[in-house]
Amino acid sequence: PALIAANFPADSARQSLMGHSMGGHGALTTGLAFPDRYKAVSAFAPIVAPSRVPWGEKALGGYLGPDRAGWAKHDAVALIQAGARVPALLVDQGEADGFLAEQLRPELLREACAKAGIDLTLRMQPGYDHSYYFISTFMADHLRWHAQRLG
Repeated sequence: PALIAANFPADSARQSLMGHSMGGHGALTTGLAFPDRYKAVSAFAPIVAPSRVPWGEKALGGYLGPDRAGWAKHDAVALIQAGARVPALLVDQGEADGFLAEQLRPELLREACAKAGIDLTLRMQPGYDHSYYFISTFMADHLRWHAQRLG
């Protein structure tokens, strides 16, 4: 935020996060870690529980070492299970995404949000994969969703 504020006319009271895939993971975990700073959080095909999927286990193990307890603050589902809260999340996921079943696991986010009372809009998009075409198709929806929450 400081880098953006130093270089752009940004309103620090009206910030939001959005990302795709690993960037979606970053948007979710950062938004959950700093709910007072970010007024809206959305993601396209995010990795929601990296400590429970092969990609995440490899990345978290490589970056943070073998102590899985330390991985929790980098795992959206684990953060929610530990008490992190945001009012709402928007996630779009392509049903034809080759990474869906083994790596992305949006059902884990759905379950965690339902138990925590977080308003999750999880939109499973038929025929869409993990590509930028998928993102560009639904980007305007995400921008409108953010604009509504930012006021």
